[in-house]
Amino acid sequence: MPLSFNRSMTRTHNSRRRLRRKFRWPGRLHGRRHNSILHFVHAEVKTMAAKSTYRIERFTSWDRFREVVSSPEYRSWAFRGQSSADWPLFSSLSRYLLKYQVHPDAWPQQESRILRVFKRKAHLILQHLPDQDDQFEWLALMQHHGAPTRLIDFSWSPFVATFFALENASEAVAIWAVFPPGLNDRPTRTTRASQTTKSNEIGPWINGAYEKHFLPNKRKVAVIGEPHRMNQRLVAQSGTFVIPGLLQRPVDELVPSSSIVKFVLDAKQLRRHAMAELYTMNISNATLFPGLDGLARSLAYELEHHWAFDPLTMKTLPGFAM
Repeated sequence: MPLSFNRSMTRTHNSRRRLRRKFRWPGRLHGRRHNSILHFVHAEVKTMAAKSTYRIERFTSWDRFREVVSSPEYRSWAFRGQSSADWPLFSSLSRYLLKYQVHPDAWPQQESRILRVFKRKAHLILQHLPDQDDQFEWLALMQHHGAPTRLIDFSWSPFVATFFALENASEAVAIWAVFPPGLNDRPTRTTRASQTTKSNEIGPWINGAYEKHFLPNKRKVAVIGEPHRMNQRLVAQSGTFVIPGLLQRPVDELVPSSSIVKFVLDAKQLRRHAMAELYTMNISNATLFPGLDGLARSLAYELEHHWAFDPLTMKTLPGFAM
């Protein structure tokens, strides 16, 4: 797909007001001026317009979107679906800290604390635990059970990402796509066919790298990858993670603009066609979340689907009878 595709556009972010409203950015705390990360947060948001551009492509046709993301250009990209096109690309940990105005100076300590609490108590529920020092696998386990972490869920499948975006959508949704080799200038095992690890990598799969490069929340970087030992949901979703080095900035502010694309889909126009086709691909909550919870969640879409007639129009399908 050429870069001149007529639905493509480049957008400059000037979203300070929207982000403040959506996430309640911290303002004055305790009535004193802080020479801390708090000032850094405000300064960086002010300069978003000058620093961040990336390509946006808009679609009203499911067939056209499917053609684009299935093309060779997006082979080996990773994808994330969000049910609102207005949401920035933040981790669940970032959203929580910003929304509830946790002081930025406390972020590293609090992030470390919730990991420690989970590791101390998970043995009461789980029979098989990650290695004590494998922080990445612990974080992945926390992420998939709903804890706020700095891991951002992506999938190697654009169709899995599309399902997550469209499942409960009624307005415009976003499918973010990232190109692993372009995220930073230091190769990682995710971009090597051999999956070998080198000593100069900063990925959280290296022992001690999470504490050194990510927890301090000072490094402008984002890496992509999975733990060596993958959990059931990660496998089912063809999942991977983007891990940002800074929590106060969205991922598109941390990586080269050439390595990230935002697809905006008009859910009103294409959701019905897309969800029906994803259903025939066997992409549903039942397959993406193996177990009783996923099965139960999958029943919502069954209300829109029947093999003999269309529940939305009550028209009988060819060859069937009511």
